[in-house]
Amino acid sequence: MTWTELQAALKERNEAGRHVDFWWRDDDASAPSPALERAVGLSKKYGVPLALAVIPQDATPRLFEGLHERVTVLQHGTDHRNRAAAGEKKTEYPAAEPAGAALKRIETGMAKLRSVASQKFIPVLAPPWNRMRQDLLDKLPGIGIRGISAYGPQKSGEPAPGLRQVNTHVDVVAWRRGRRFVGEDEVLISTLHHLRSMEGPIGWLTHHAVHDAATWGFLERLFTLKDVRWRSAAEVFSYTAPAHG
Repeated sequence: MTWTELQAALKERNEAGRHVDFWWRDDDASAPSPALERAVGLSKKYGVPLALAVIPQDATPRLFEGLHERVTVLQHGTDHRNRAAAGEKKTEYPAAEPAGAALKRIETGMAKLRSVASQKFIPVLAPPWNRMRQDLLDKLPGIGIRGISAYGPQKSGEPAPGLRQVNTHVDVVAWRRGRRFVGEDEVLISTLHHLRSMEGPIGWLTHHAVHDAATWGFLERLFTLKDVRWRSAAEVFSYTAPAHG
């Protein structure tokens, strides 16, 4: 799979009147770092909106000082602590934890982000490890969470009344292969698959802290694609009207 083939597919879909929307979510932000500055810098250089999933408990006020106007802050759990029981996949929200305790923790994290991120924050939860208990979903709007973002296919755009879901679909990190770049061919094939199988915004998932040189190089190339509209988190979660483009 080549960039030329992907670009041709994008052009073909646009000419058919089916515009392609991408959006970008980057996880695990908590404090300024060279890697985070690089991600924010790429967003500014290419005019690509960045949805920064921030861990509230670890978030420092300095984190938000260097964010430009096209960066939106999402809530990445509260403490990103793995509470999974034996045999359970990693999660901040284990099955055995009382719902009230989990919701209280989410509410505490949201209050902090509202305080330190101010206008950049929108009430969207990106749960750590992209896992959220089903029984908590319908309770999230009651504490002020209006959106949720995980990874992979989703059954519904509204998994609970008042809760909008917009997932990410392409992860550029090979977590089980040394946390390196997953590979250009694999990513391009995955992208083409999503272009052909879905109509909603295709979400790109990154983790700035573990990017190698190949990952950064891929993102630079990705952001120069034509026939793509990069949407902000506020747009895909319907907090603002889509910008022209």
